[in-house]
Amino acid sequence: MLKPSTSLAALFLLLAGQACSPATPSRKTGGSPNVHKLSNIPLGGYFYVGGIEIEQELSRPYVYVPRWRDKSGFVIIDVSDPAKAHLIYSWQIDRAAEHTIGRGETGKYFKTGGRYYYAKATVFGADGPDHDLGAIVFDLTGLPDTSTIREAGRIRAADIPDGFISVFPYKHSDGRVLLFGAQRTSPPGDPPHAKVYDMQKFLAGARDQGLVGKVPIPEIPLKEVRSAYHDVYVAYDPGTKQDKFYGGGTGGFFIYDVTKPESPRLLTSITNISGVQRGHTIIASPDGKYALTQMEYQFSPLMIFDLRPGLEGKVATISRPVGAWMADWHDLSHNHEVRWPYVFAAAYEDGLQVIDVSDPANPKTLGWYYTCECEHQTGFSDGQLRGNSVHSGAMEVDVRNADGLVVLSDLNTGFWAFRMDGFTGWNGGKFGVPDVSSVQRW
Repeated sequence: MLKPSTSLAALFLLLAGQACSPATPSRKTGGSPNVHKLSNIPLGGYFYVGGIEIEQELSRPYVYVPRWRDKSGFVIIDVSDPAKAHLIYSWQIDRAAEHTIGRGETGKYFKTGGRYYYAKATVFGADGPDHDLGAIVFDLTGLPDTSTIREAGRIRAADIPDGFISVFPYKHSDGRVLLFGAQRTSPPGDPPHAKVYDMQKFLAGARDQGLVGKVPIPEIPLKEVRSAYHDVYVAYDPGTKQDKFYGGGTGGFFIYDVTKPESPRLLTSITNISGVQRGHTIIASPDGKYALTQMEYQFSPLMIFDLRPGLEGKVATISRPVGAWMADWHDLSHNHEVRWPYVFAAAYEDGLQVIDVSDPANPKTLGWYYTCECEHQTGFSDGQLRGNSVHSGAMEVDVRNADGLVVLSDLNTGFWAFRMDGFTGWNGGKFGVPDVSSVQRW
């Protein structure tokens, strides 16, 4: 949760009071006529699932969902028939109940050397095992034969005090497969950063685990804050011929040139946003002109920023969005995927939301489906994890470009699969933009 600035404190208190008013709907059900539920698989109740990842090749119909807390691990779901999705594999870390915190929000797949891998981010507390573990990598090449799944290695180091909150595998323009790890915190004296690994070197057993670089958070006035990045996104900009890193974390959002990941170069930043101390999620438009961001605190909208004034050196930092959107001002969103001009958002209580941002200054809701049906409250009422706070519901979403299948993980209700009328797949060329998204060309 983020604290608003003093200048906005009164407004946020007013909104919080209104969010608890009798007029606030207690539960939301159903969806828009153009969004169709295909399947739902419960996965253990509140706060037991994290992000979600779908493989992009139709010949590999596999979805990966991280598990949390005393079930820390992941499951694999077969969506060869999305209307009959079914769980085919479950993995749990040894002595799971002894691992405190037990999170790591994402797991992502990648391909190298003709083999398929899954990197599972991990976050474990210092009072339990594996607190220096950032990610576990699995070889999944043999699917659908789950007996062939094996652990390929673990990324761990003394300077990873409690893991990676998220990971992002990226096919670099120089051909390398890199893994960016969003380090949750940094040890005293070590500036907050994200780590970059060469996965071919890692898989070959390099002594340094393939570490090739670090992407820092620039110096900011919040000296007492040791937290670093939360979500990171990396994409090639065909206009500038640069590999660009986009990170949300302490202070806001930061865009780096990582064409040479050994020596990242800051290009611009989104900071000094009114009421915001920390960024959560940032994804760029395919042409690199806009950033679509989430803050993850109640009443915060999805904000759209024009990056061009910063990239062109016209301003020192970008502070004002050109557009904003939210499904219900009582709530908030957690994460999103961009298939321009569409944004697919995992919006906690508001479930799956699909937004048209073809006009960044005037985003429009295209469709939705409520996946939670959870009771609305304004926060963790007694400091405990419960299924009736604003941090309930849709956690993360992913899209298969080949056919437009949408999958979503919900903190309360597990796995979901959807289709939206008229959306049968995505290729940037069909929408007049570069064919750039989170999907990599392995």
